[in-house]
Amino acid sequence: MKKKSKETKNDVLAAEPWRLFRILSEFVDGLESLPHLTPAVSIFGSARTNAKNKYYKLGRKIAGLLVEAGFGVITGGGPGMMEAGNRGAKEKKGISIGLNIELPLEQSSNKFITHLFNFRYFFCRKVMFVKHSTAFIIMPGGFGTLDEFFEALTLIQTKRIHKFPVILVGSEYWQGLLEWIEDSMLKEKNIDRSDLKLFKVIDDPVNVVKEIKSFYLKHKESQIQGPGAM
Repeated sequence: MKKKSKETKNDVLAAEPWRLFRILSEFVDGLESLPHLTPAVSIFGSARTNAKNKYYKLGRKIAGLLVEAGFGVITGGGPGMMEAGNRGAKEKKGISIGLNIELPLEQSSNKFITHLFNFRYFFCRKVMFVKHSTAFIIMPGGFGTLDEFFEALTLIQTKRIHKFPVILVGSEYWQGLLEWIEDSMLKEKNIDRSDLKLFKVIDDPVNVVKEIKSFYLKHKESQIQGPGAM
């Protein structure tokens, strides 16, 4: 049996330009297809949340209410809270979008997706979330969830995108983070007090959807292609 030859530096350099075609194809696929499935709301949260968890049930309910209000639902396409969002949308016969990412150990797409898009690159996937979402709903989650939350706030704060609803659901879960933001970040003047208004904390599913629908109707023209359309 022949040993697999080692990849040289020249091999890597030669392959780099071809990587651009893969990146371009991911952008083209999302930019061509997703506008036809909007308005839609992205729901983020832990992939490790099981179906018996109260937040799973809450996310599922919110997704169903979003569909009833005329929105599609976008998730990362995997298990846990992502499954809850897609499940709630599909149960109400709504548009249920999954932006799945290829990972070494996880994740396979959940069975409640009606429109699946697969990504290899996180940054391409993140652009699609921002570009085509009417709002972000942040359910309890880990590093990835926090990444999406803080990136949205950063883009709004720096005026790289239009302001749009960013809603934390689960005040009990987020309480420690909120206290740290105010007691540390704000206290050290690393953010302005006005930055605390870039997001809201809402636990009631009906009020979550009411907040998003109210904002969308008020800013409908600027939300046709999502907050990234500046």
